[in-house]
Amino acid sequence: MKEFKGFKKGIDLGGWLSQCDYSKERLEGFITEKDIETIASWGADHVRVPIDFNILEDGKGGYSDTGFGYVSGAVDMCKRHGLNIVIDLHKTAGFSFDKGENETGFFDSDELQQRFYRLWEEIARRFGNDSEHIVFELLNEVTDKEFGPVWNRIANECIKHIRAIAPDTVILVGSYWNNSVEAVKDLDAPYDDKIVYNFHCYDPIQFTHQHAYWVDPSMFDVSKDVSYEESGATEAYFEKLFAGAIQKAKDNNTILYCGEYGVIDKAKPEDMLGWYKAINAVFEKHNIGRCAWSYKEMDYGLSDKRLDDIRPELLKYI
Repeated sequence: MKEFKGFKKGIDLGGWLSQCDYSKERLEGFITEKDIETIASWGADHVRVPIDFNILEDGKGGYSDTGFGYVSGAVDMCKRHGLNIVIDLHKTAGFSFDKGENETGFFDSDELQQRFYRLWEEIARRFGNDSEHIVFELLNEVTDKEFGPVWNRIANECIKHIRAIAPDTVILVGSYWNNSVEAVKDLDAPYDDKIVYNFHCYDPIQFTHQHAYWVDPSMFDVSKDVSYEESGATEAYFEKLFAGAIQKAKDNNTILYCGEYGVIDKAKPEDMLGWYKAINAVFEKHNIGRCAWSYKEMDYGLSDKRLDDIRPELLKYI
């Protein structure tokens, strides 16, 4: 499969400019240049920066230079340490993957969709002149399958707006079921030759989300410890899971990329290592670029002390 040059091995910076309390302390101190230096030392070639719309907008119909300044600062730090960057709009007005955010109506509202297009035009104006180092991710984790056809239309329209400003920037587009790899099949054909199919992988969820406090317990027994052996997450498992998306990308002569994957910090480190080995083997076999969730804290922290003993080995499979 085609190679996503410069975006083979990445680390997500979750909880910095998204899924946070938006305090000045958080926005200015959660991720520092030392962290970026550490990520580069791990052998990564890029980071993904989730950003919420309310950081970039000023609440008065305009845009926040302070908010965009955080993004510019991230770009500058990354470039100093040889890292490329995915600018990911993690939440837009009217939609968030997290229902607790109470953002609704996006898929039914032309007004909210136009606002989405305008925000992406502004992002493109500010960052669309550096297509060698920066790529755009339109929206994080569309949820319900019923949004799929509408999302295809919105995504294509948004890309058209971006292309008027940033004709060469690579754009990542994911599908429904929270960017499920099994939903890639229902994405439209790429708008142009600079579109990448994007998916997330936390399968099997009973393993990667064991003891997750945010999971509806009706889905599975979240209180149960699950070992790697019990998970069934072998190389063959991921080969089968990814097969449809791999074929879809080949059929459309485009690239496949995994923008999030990881294991909750409630799993034993040695079990986590087994999962990473298995999924990495399939990423490598099919030349799939990826970005591990997440660098710090956020229930998946790769820099957390609990992983100190296995991190040297773990980093071989990220």
